[in-house]
Amino acid sequence: MTSDLLFVYGTLMRGFDHPMARLLSMHADFLGEATCRGRLVLVKHYPGLLLSDTPSDLVHGELFRMRAPDELLRELDMYEACGEGFPEPTEYLRKLVSVLTADGAVMQAWTYIYNWPVTGLPLIESGRFLDH
Repeated sequence: MTSDLLFVYGTLMRGFDHPMARLLSMHADFLGEATCRGRLVLVKHYPGLLLSDTPSDLVHGELFRMRAPDELLRELDMYEACGEGFPEPTEYLRKLVSVLTADGAVMQAWTYIYNWPVTGLPLIESGRFLDH
C-alpha cells in the first residue's frame, strides 16, 4: 500500500524557513490541518513522533498531497537520514499512518516516526510542536 499524502508535524510545516519546508511547499499541495494518534517528544530543536494506541494522545500537524511522491519522498528520506545506505537503526522511520482531517475524514499518509531511545527527552504535552 502506498499514498501520495504526507503528514508533517515539525520543521516541515508551513512557516518554517527551511530548505526542505520550501521544497515541500513547491512540490506538494497543502490540504489542511490534521492529527494522528501519537505523542511528541522534543529531540533537540525538532520533534519526534511516537505512535500511541491511546485515543487521547494526538499529534497536530499538516497534511500535504505530493505531486511526485517517489521523488519527493526520496529527498525527504535523505533529509531525515532514513533512506538507503544510512546505518541502522536510523533516527526516523517513514511509515503509513492514519490521519484525521479537520472535516473528519480518515486518510493514510506517510509520516516520519522517531526511532531512537527517548529516555530523558521532554514530552510536548499539547502535541503541537509550535507550543513547545
